[in-house]
Amino acid sequence: MAINPALISLAHAAPRSLDAAERENVVGAAIYRATCALCHGPGIAGAPRLDHGDSWRQRVASGTETLIGHAISGYRGERGLMPARGGNPSLSDDEVRAAVEYMLSRALAGSAPASTARN
Repeated sequence: MAINPALISLAHAAPRSLDAAERENVVGAAIYRATCALCHGPGIAGAPRLDHGDSWRQRVASGTETLIGHAISGYRGERGLMPARGGNPSLSDDEVRAAVEYMLSRALAGSAPASTARN
């Protein structure tokens, strides 16, 4: 997995008690805050917000791999536009996957970060 050096330092700063999945979630959260939150926080261009679990359920109905593929390659659909790699060409496929999995875990659990939850 090719990871941005800043994200590597963030993952290493996480407590040693974290397992690989939890470390991946830390990386996904960092990518979300740095890249994805710009659109997915306020719901720009049809981007599903983290506090709208139903919007995510509709998108993931076609399969998680399809959703991740759209995030990597970009997608234009009825609901809006997803730029390739969230508009950040420096992100690797694995980093995009980590960010999508983080967003799914938050949105489907109904626990969006306070900084992105809006009424």
